[in-house]
Amino acid sequence: MAAAALDALQRALREFPAAARELSVPLDVPYLDEPPTPLHFYRDWVCPNRPCIIRNALKHWSALQKWSLPYLRATVGSTEVSVAVTPDGYADAVRGDRFVMPAERRLPLSYVLDVLEGQAQHPGVLYVQKQCSNLPTELPQLLSDLEPHVPWASEALVHKDHYENLYCVVSGEKYFLLHPPSDRPFIPYELYTPATYQLTEEGTFKMVDEEAMEKVPWIPLDPLAPDLTQYPSYSQAQALRCTVRAGELLYLPSLWFHHVQQSHGCIAVNFWYDMEYDLKYSYFQLLDSLTKAAVLD
Repeated sequence: MAAAALDALQRALREFPAAARELSVPLDVPYLDEPPTPLHFYRDWVCPNRPCIIRNALKHWSALQKWSLPYLRATVGSTEVSVAVTPDGYADAVRGDRFVMPAERRLPLSYVLDVLEGQAQHPGVLYVQKQCSNLPTELPQLLSDLEPHVPWASEALVHKDHYENLYCVVSGEKYFLLHPPSDRPFIPYELYTPATYQLTEEGTFKMVDEEAMEKVPWIPLDPLAPDLTQYPSYSQAQALRCTVRAGELLYLPSLWFHHVQQSHGCIAVNFWYDMEYDLKYSYFQLLDSLTKAAVLD
């Protein structure tokens, strides 16, 4: 009886993503040629939890014309910024049996730009990034070059905070691989000991365990080169791929899985809004719990 019930649960989980895709997941990330009204954005994209790329949403930002490397040197070159340093460019990533976070450095932006242009050397890969508001706290001189928020999105997403993501590319390109929440039955998770890279005086990296932290649940496979022998169910997931270019804005809905790459020297600004903890969130939590219990092969 228990075996039959488990078989039925596993079958339902395998069939669910296809039904969800047919109902609400596009084959490609759609483009909008202009920003939507707050009503249309909420009705057509936020409520159905669908991503889209919006053209001409940032054309009034002076940052699109101003933010060249010479301008950044002249305006904020002497400012120290938070820099993530890793041996291979992957921050917050699985390495062996560890979930490894980047080393953090405070460096003048002009020095980071020198490394970017090959005029100076630094061990590893440097990435100027901060999850929470590094523009207002570290680079306030640049704030006048863009809007403090995206008005039509803020009106639609009022009372929210850090989970709906508006990804605004100022220069270069970002490359996204996306999975809808309905693909959760095919996406594996494992628990990893957290660790942090430390940069030694010799310029090498070592991993140091964060013993006071609990193990971190993380996706163990590389979606660009998945090991389907070890994770065969992932072959049934269907990723969406898109490129977000300078002047374009990607709406990345809450709960979507995502893998991001970028062109050399890419600059982007994110605006985060909290997801609405409604029935949609409850359904995803149920799907997640059932997936863990069923253990699909």
